[in-house]
Amino acid sequence: MENSSVRVFKFGGASVKSAQGVKKLINILNGQNDYLVVVVSAMGKTTSLLERMLKGYIDGNNAFWQDFDELKHFHLNIINSLFSIKDNSCKPKVDKLLGDLETMLRGNPKGDYNYCYDQLVCYGELLSTAIIADYAKSVGFDSQYVDIRGVLQSDETYREGNIDFDASQLLSNKTFIFKDESPRGYITQGFIAGTSKGTTTTLGREGSDYTAAILANLLNAKDVTIWKDVEGVLNADPRTFANTIKLSRVSFKEAIEMAYCGAQIIHPKTIKPLENKSIKLFVKSFLKPQAEGTLVYQCDSAIDYPPMLIKKSNQVLISLTPLDFSFVIEDCLSKIFATLYKYRVKANLIQSSAINFSICVDNEEHFLPGAINELNRSFEVRYNKNLELLTIRHYTNEAIIEHTKDKNIYLEQKTRSTVRLVLDN
Repeated sequence: MENSSVRVFKFGGASVKSAQGVKKLINILNGQNDYLVVVVSAMGKTTSLLERMLKGYIDGNNAFWQDFDELKHFHLNIINSLFSIKDNSCKPKVDKLLGDLETMLRGNPKGDYNYCYDQLVCYGELLSTAIIADYAKSVGFDSQYVDIRGVLQSDETYREGNIDFDASQLLSNKTFIFKDESPRGYITQGFIAGTSKGTTTTLGREGSDYTAAILANLLNAKDVTIWKDVEGVLNADPRTFANTIKLSRVSFKEAIEMAYCGAQIIHPKTIKPLENKSIKLFVKSFLKPQAEGTLVYQCDSAIDYPPMLIKKSNQVLISLTPLDFSFVIEDCLSKIFATLYKYRVKANLIQSSAINFSICVDNEEHFLPGAINELNRSFEVRYNKNLELLTIRHYTNEAIIEHTKDKNIYLEQKTRSTVRLVLDN
C-alpha cells in the first residue's frame, strides 16, 4: 500500500559539489511538507578521484597520496564554509572518516580489485552524508543520519551487489519510522550497501538512483525525485549533442530502453523496483526546483518522442570465429555467454552469422582481458578498440545521416524503432 506521506529524494554529486550546493539542497528539503528519505551521492568528482587513488594503491604507486590530499582539502573546505569555527561538530566526524581511509591506504591491499574498490570508494558517500546530515541539523532541519549499509543488505558480488529485498525490507521497517514524533527526514547514502559479514558493496557506477528506487519500493513511497543539473530527461546528453530537447513525459518502458542503451540520466536498474509498485519518478532541475521537470511513469498509451541519441564511448568490438570452423549455434553460444558471465562482461550489442559472432562491450580493464584470454582457447578472436556505440531510438533518416557523417561504420543494427551503430570514436 502506498505511503502517501513519504517521498524519496536523490541528489547527485553535481548537486552537492560545493557549500552552496549543500545549502540549496536544504532549502529544497525545507520546501516540502512530506516525510523525506534523502539519498545522497559523493560530492562532485569524488568517486573518480577515489578510483584514481585505488589504482595507485593497487599498483603500489605512492603518487596517489597527492589525490588523498586533494580529497581531504576538498571536503574540509566545504565544512569550513558551512560551519562556524565555534560550532564545527562535523569536523571530528570527517577527520575520523579520513583517518580510517588513510589507515586502509597505508596497509596492503586485501582481496581482489573488486573487493578493494568497494571498501575504498564508499568513503565518497560516507563523507558527503556526514557533512550534509550535520549541516541539516545545524540549520534546524529535523533529520536523522542513517548508514545505509545497515539497511540495504546485498550478497558479496563486489562492485555489483545484488540486494536481498526480504532482509532489507525488515531492516528498513525498523530504521525508517514515519510518525508524528519521527524526524521529518532521513539522510543516507546512495550507491552502497552492506553484507552479512560487515563488508561494503557498491551497486554499480551511478548506483544512487537505484538506491532511491529500492528504498521507495521497500517503503511504499508516494514517488521518487532525482535532482539533476539538467532540466529533466533530455533526448540526448547536452555535453555531447547540440540542440537537445527536454521531454515532459517518458514511459517506464522507454526509460528502461534508454538506460540499457547507455543513457546516463537514470541508472539501468532504477525502473524495475518502481514499476513493480507503480511508483512515479520525477527528474527535476536542482538549479530550478520549481520547473516542471520530467515525469517517468507507467504508461501504456503511445508517446510521440523525438529521436533519442545515446552514445557509449570506450567500446570494444570483438569478433569470434570457431577454431574448427563450425557453425555458431547452441554449443558455441553457450560457451561464449558462459565465459562473458564468468568474467562479468556485459554485451552492449550482439550480432551473429554462420561462423562469426560479434559483440560490442565496454573496455573494462579488470574484466575484459580474462574473458578474451579464455575465448582464445576455442575461437579466433579479433577486436577493435577505441570505438563508440551510437543508439538512435525513434530514428529518422536525417538523424542517421547527421550523426554518422564522415564516420567509419563497423556494425549496424536496425529495427522498427531503433538503429544501433558501432563507429570510430
